[in-house]
Amino acid sequence: MAAKGYVFVITGAAGSGKTTVAKYLQEKYAMHKVITHTTRAPRPGERDGVDYHFETPATMEKLHLLERVEYDQSQYGSSLEGLQEGWQSGHDDVIVLDTKGALTYHQQLGGRAVIIFLTVTHMAALAKRMTLRGDKLTAIRSRVKSKEYRRDLALPADLEGIAHVIVNDQWKKTQAQLDALVNGIV
Repeated sequence: MAAKGYVFVITGAAGSGKTTVAKYLQEKYAMHKVITHTTRAPRPGERDGVDYHFETPATMEKLHLLERVEYDQSQYGSSLEGLQEGWQSGHDDVIVLDTKGALTYHQQLGGRAVIIFLTVTHMAALAKRMTLRGDKLTAIRSRVKSKEYRRDLALPADLEGIAHVIVNDQWKKTQAQLDALVNGIV
């Protein structure tokens, strides 16, 4: 399947499955992973240039960012050059962003940004997933108390009718919805 210059933006609250969905789209549809930048410390097993570009506040200021956000006292951002890297190699892109970043992508790129908002039926599942992926209890507590986490629990009004909402409770059902979406667009 030929790429058409789309970026699939995966968004939702921490623990909703954004990274899992992004990896699925990379593997099944050969999408190019846009590596974002952050000033937060790496989690166990994360590698610079693979999971994120780990930055300092000073190096973050030197980047040409399409969007940037502060989340749980760390900065995050992505660059237009990162998107073009995938498109120039003939692949659609996939990126994981918070809802504020997803809105920015929609505003900056219009229909080229395919927004996928992930949610779950029972919100307690989100903290459990963060525990299972290895997040420290203090980090989970801090995250669930943050205004950004609360913001990302619900689809922003500005993305209603634009974002594709997927309830990620059962992986097989989520895969089927992703497949239908991708095949309907590309």
